[in-house]
Amino acid sequence: MPSDDRGLASALRPVTAEAYGGDYTDHALRQYQLYVEMTDRVSNRRMLANSFFVGMNTAVVGALAFALKAGLIVSRTLVVAPASAAILMCIAWWMMVLSYRQLNAGKFRVILAMEQRLPLAPYTAEWQALDASRSRREYLQTTRIELLVPWLFAGIHVALSIAILVRAF
Repeated sequence: MPSDDRGLASALRPVTAEAYGGDYTDHALRQYQLYVEMTDRVSNRRMLANSFFVGMNTAVVGALAFALKAGLIVSRTLVVAPASAAILMCIAWWMMVLSYRQLNAGKFRVILAMEQRLPLAPYTAEWQALDASRSRREYLQTTRIELLVPWLFAGIHVALSIAILVRAF
Protein backbone atom coordinates (compact mmCIF):
# COMPACT_ATOMS: atom_id res chain seq x y z
CA MET A 1 0.00 0.00 0.00
CA PRO A 2 1.46 3.44 -0.89
CA SER A 3 2.59 5.49 2.09
CA ASP A 4 -0.17 8.10 1.61
CA ASP A 5 -2.75 5.33 2.12
CA ARG A 6 -1.39 4.39 5.55
CA GLY A 7 -3.38 7.27 7.05
CA LEU A 8 -6.43 5.94 5.25
CA ALA A 9 -5.89 2.50 6.78
CA SER A 10 -5.63 4.00 10.26
CA ALA A 11 -8.76 6.11 9.66
CA LEU A 12 -10.64 2.87 9.07
CA ARG A 13 -9.71 1.67 12.58
CA PRO A 14 -10.81 4.46 14.93
CA VAL A 15 -11.64 1.83 17.58
CA THR A 16 -9.35 -1.05 18.48
CA ALA A 17 -10.64 -4.61 18.40
CA GLU A 18 -10.18 -4.85 22.16
CA ALA A 19 -12.22 -1.70 22.81
CA TYR A 20 -14.93 -2.71 20.30
CA GLY A 21 -15.58 -6.14 21.70
CA GLY A 22 -16.02 -9.69 20.50
CA ASP A 23 -17.97 -8.86 17.33
CA TYR A 24 -15.17 -6.73 15.88
CA THR A 25 -14.02 -9.24 13.23
CA ASP A 26 -17.55 -10.20 12.19
CA HIS A 27 -18.63 -6.57 11.91
CA ALA A 28 -15.47 -5.61 10.02
CA LEU A 29 -16.13 -8.38 7.48
CA ARG A 30 -19.76 -7.32 7.08
CA GLN A 31 -18.72 -3.70 6.55
CA TYR A 32 -16.18 -4.83 3.94
CA GLN A 33 -18.84 -6.88 2.11
CA LEU A 34 -21.28 -3.97 2.15
CA TYR A 35 -18.65 -1.52 0.95
CA VAL A 36 -17.61 -3.79 -1.93
CA GLU A 37 -21.28 -4.16 -2.89
CA MET A 38 -21.78 -0.38 -2.83
CA THR A 39 -18.68 0.07 -5.00
CA ASP A 40 -20.15 -2.41 -7.47
CA ARG A 41 -23.38 -0.40 -7.53
CA VAL A 42 -21.43 2.73 -8.46
CA SER A 43 -19.91 0.80 -11.35
CA ASN A 44 -23.39 -0.30 -12.45
CA ARG A 45 -24.63 3.31 -12.36
CA ARG A 46 -21.61 4.26 -14.45
CA MET A 47 -22.53 1.66 -17.08
CA LEU A 48 -26.15 2.85 -17.13
CA ALA A 49 -25.03 6.44 -17.61
CA ASN A 50 -22.74 5.39 -20.47
CA SER A 51 -25.62 3.50 -22.09
CA PHE A 52 -27.82 6.59 -21.80
CA PHE A 53 -25.23 8.81 -23.49
CA VAL A 54 -24.55 6.28 -26.25
CA GLY A 55 -28.29 6.05 -26.91
CA MET A 56 -28.79 9.82 -26.96
CA ASN A 57 -25.85 10.40 -29.29
CA THR A 58 -26.96 7.63 -31.60
CA ALA A 59 -30.46 9.14 -31.67
CA VAL A 60 -29.10 12.57 -32.66
CA VAL A 61 -26.97 11.08 -35.45
CA GLY A 62 -29.94 9.01 -36.66
CA ALA A 63 -32.32 11.97 -36.52
CA LEU A 64 -29.96 14.18 -38.52
CA ALA A 65 -29.42 11.44 -41.12
CA PHE A 66 -33.19 10.85 -41.40
CA ALA A 67 -33.90 14.60 -41.67
CA LEU A 68 -31.31 14.94 -44.43
CA LYS A 69 -32.69 11.98 -46.38
CA ALA A 70 -36.30 13.18 -45.97
CA GLY A 71 -35.41 16.70 -47.07
CA LEU A 72 -36.48 18.20 -43.75
CA ILE A 73 -33.37 20.31 -43.29
CA VAL A 74 -34.33 23.73 -44.57
CA SER A 75 -31.96 25.88 -42.52
CA ARG A 76 -28.51 25.70 -40.99
CA THR A 77 -30.08 26.02 -37.54
CA LEU A 78 -31.73 22.62 -37.94
CA VAL A 79 -28.24 21.14 -38.29
CA VAL A 80 -26.14 23.33 -35.98
CA ALA A 81 -28.51 23.37 -33.00
CA PRO A 82 -28.84 19.60 -32.46
CA ALA A 83 -25.18 19.02 -33.27
CA SER A 84 -24.13 21.71 -30.79
CA ALA A 85 -26.38 20.21 -28.12
CA ALA A 86 -24.94 16.77 -28.84
CA ILE A 87 -21.37 18.07 -28.57
CA LEU A 88 -22.20 19.69 -25.22
CA MET A 89 -23.72 16.36 -24.16
CA CYS A 90 -20.43 14.66 -25.14
CA ILE A 91 -18.47 17.09 -22.98
CA ALA A 92 -20.80 16.42 -20.03
CA TRP A 93 -20.41 12.68 -20.64
CA TRP A 94 -16.61 12.96 -20.66
CA MET A 95 -16.70 14.93 -17.40
CA MET A 96 -18.99 12.33 -15.85
CA VAL A 97 -16.62 9.50 -16.82
CA LEU A 98 -13.78 11.42 -15.16
CA SER A 99 -15.88 11.88 -12.04
CA TYR A 100 -16.75 8.18 -11.86
CA ARG A 101 -13.09 7.34 -12.39
CA GLN A 102 -12.12 9.46 -9.39
CA LEU A 103 -14.94 8.06 -7.27
CA ASN A 104 -14.04 4.45 -8.10
CA ALA A 105 -10.34 5.12 -7.47
CA GLY A 106 -11.18 6.43 -4.01
CA LYS A 107 -13.48 3.51 -3.27
CA PHE A 108 -10.85 0.98 -4.29
CA ARG A 109 -8.24 2.71 -2.14
CA VAL A 110 -10.61 2.27 0.81
CA ILE A 111 -11.20 -1.39 -0.10
CA LEU A 112 -7.45 -2.00 -0.29
CA ALA A 113 -7.03 -0.35 3.10
CA MET A 114 -9.85 -2.47 4.56
CA GLU A 115 -8.15 -5.61 3.24
CA GLN A 116 -5.16 -4.87 5.43
CA ARG A 117 -7.27 -6.15 8.34
CA LEU A 118 -8.68 -9.24 6.59
CA PRO A 119 -7.09 -12.68 6.24
CA LEU A 120 -7.18 -12.53 2.43
CA ALA A 121 -6.77 -9.49 0.18
CA PRO A 122 -8.14 -10.39 -3.28
CA TYR A 123 -8.35 -6.82 -4.62
CA THR A 124 -4.83 -6.07 -3.45
CA ALA A 125 -3.61 -9.23 -5.19
CA GLU A 126 -5.56 -8.36 -8.36
CA TRP A 127 -4.03 -4.90 -8.56
CA GLN A 128 -0.56 -6.32 -7.97
CA ALA A 129 -1.14 -8.81 -10.78
CA LEU A 130 -2.32 -6.05 -13.12
CA ASP A 131 0.57 -3.75 -12.17
CA ALA A 132 2.99 -6.59 -12.87
CA SER A 133 1.71 -6.83 -16.45
CA ARG A 134 4.43 -5.73 -18.82
CA SER A 135 2.25 -5.40 -21.90
CA ARG A 136 -0.67 -3.08 -22.57
CA ARG A 137 -2.32 -5.99 -24.35
CA GLU A 138 -2.58 -7.77 -21.01
CA TYR A 139 -4.43 -4.94 -19.27
CA LEU A 140 -5.95 -1.76 -20.61
CA GLN A 141 -8.00 0.26 -18.16
CA THR A 142 -11.63 0.53 -19.23
CA THR A 143 -11.71 4.20 -18.26
CA ARG A 144 -9.11 5.04 -20.91
CA ILE A 145 -11.43 3.65 -23.55
CA GLU A 146 -14.48 5.27 -21.93
CA LEU A 147 -12.78 8.67 -22.10
CA LEU A 148 -12.31 8.33 -25.87
CA VAL A 149 -15.90 7.44 -26.74
CA PRO A 150 -17.47 10.88 -26.02
CA TRP A 151 -14.81 12.52 -28.20
CA LEU A 152 -15.45 10.01 -30.99
CA PHE A 153 -19.14 10.88 -30.91
CA ALA A 154 -18.31 14.60 -30.84
CA GLY A 155 -16.16 14.07 -33.93
CA ILE A 156 -19.01 12.22 -35.64
CA HIS A 157 -21.37 15.10 -34.86
CA VAL A 158 -18.94 17.67 -36.27
CA ALA A 159 -18.20 15.61 -39.40
CA LEU A 160 -21.87 14.84 -40.03
CA SER A 161 -22.85 18.49 -39.56
CA ILE A 162 -20.17 19.67 -41.97
CA ALA A 163 -21.20 17.06 -44.52
CA ILE A 164 -24.87 18.08 -44.23
CA LEU A 165 -24.12 21.79 -44.45
CA VAL A 166 -21.89 21.34 -47.50
CA ARG A 167 -24.42 19.11 -49.23
CA ALA A 168 -27.59 21.00 -48.34
CA PHE A 169 -26.45 24.60 -48.63
